[in-house]
Amino acid sequence: MTISATTERIGPKLLVRDREFRRLLYTRFAAQWGDGVYRAGLAGAVLFNPERAADPLAIAEGFAVLLLPYSVVGPFAGALLDRWDRRRVLVFANLLRVIAILASAAAVGTGLGGPGLFALALLAEGLSRFIGSGLSASLPHVVPAASVVSANAFATTLGSALAVVGGGCAILLRAVFGADNLGSAETTAFAALGALISALIARRFTRGVLGPTVVDEPPNPFLAVARGLADGARHAWRAPSVTAGFIALFAHRAAYGISLLVTVLLMRNYFTDDGVFRAGLPGLGQMAALAGAGILVAGLLTARLIRGFGRLRAILGALLVAAVAQSALGLPMVLPLAVLASFLITGAGQVLKLCVDSSIQLDVADEARGRVFALYDTLFNITQVAAVAIGAVFIPDNGYSPGLMIAATICYFLGGAGYLVARRRAVPDQPN
Repeated sequence: MTISATTERIGPKLLVRDREFRRLLYTRFAAQWGDGVYRAGLAGAVLFNPERAADPLAIAEGFAVLLLPYSVVGPFAGALLDRWDRRRVLVFANLLRVIAILASAAAVGTGLGGPGLFALALLAEGLSRFIGSGLSASLPHVVPAASVVSANAFATTLGSALAVVGGGCAILLRAVFGADNLGSAETTAFAALGALISALIARRFTRGVLGPTVVDEPPNPFLAVARGLADGARHAWRAPSVTAGFIALFAHRAAYGISLLVTVLLMRNYFTDDGVFRAGLPGLGQMAALAGAGILVAGLLTARLIRGFGRLRAILGALLVAAVAQSALGLPMVLPLAVLASFLITGAGQVLKLCVDSSIQLDVADEARGRVFALYDTLFNITQVAAVAIGAVFIPDNGYSPGLMIAATICYFLGGAGYLVARRRAVPDQPN
């Protein structure tokens, strides 16, 4: 009997002994390391390049490029992930991403900006989301159902940490290659290595082992793609735990989008070095490191929090921690406090994400799971892009905007209220 067929809850230490789970982990780690390098390299090229300049609206456009692929690709990814062999998806999407990354690097090196660079970034990030959705939908095929929560926390947390490491590698590479267009291009190109390794590892899976085991799709693939978003919404609505989790997580993403825009502008134009704390791109690197630490802590605690307190209390507690950190540490807009806030807010957000991931993986049937994850990605990032775009209209160039920070805090409380209302639809015997 394979480990995925057992009903006993198994911890990560035993799970990693299983070859298929370990292989899925390595596929994720390589892909997410490459994601971190690519995003940090591109952000440095656009936001902290002396040969380019970016105002708040231009920064909002950059965030849209990084996030909209989740929304554009999502409706299509879900239907295809529930139709195609997920092993082949992971291989070919990673190989296409290699090409998109190298094309983006070439565009940066030649000084291309605007729609041309944005289109290449959209393609690269869209493929990344296809890969991410495929990894999430595949996980229940390599672990027992009772261990999905802890396995997801383990894989997602370490994967997110590898993305942070990738971002740190990009900052170091930028110091070596330079901050101009050529140096930024060389840094960005390194991300292709992660996608290539991910494809090679995924190729070692046996065909069909990652699902889907049941294909609930019409014969016409175009019709399957067209109905993906609607089907994802229908299945999510049938699972009250998923619907409620969406509301809480989207509130967090709106608040986080506002904070991210404010932080980038503060680091560029308002903060100055303060002791060991640095402004500019090195300061963002410090914040990313603490955010990565928050993600690791969340990964270690989330499964225990869910088992000990239930999903409801875990989610409400995470929203409360984020709201307190936003108001007490973010609102003063002092560099050391802002760096500390990144640890708490990102950690709380990871707890929310892992709770919602586990709801989808446990409460949604396998034949629809890819579509629900795709819907999740779509709405998740539309929310953040909208928050960044609205914030860009009101924020000054130096980023100092107490009103926006208060608005972000309110988002967390609204998310908690919406979550409680949605939970009233839950059936009595549904696990928290």
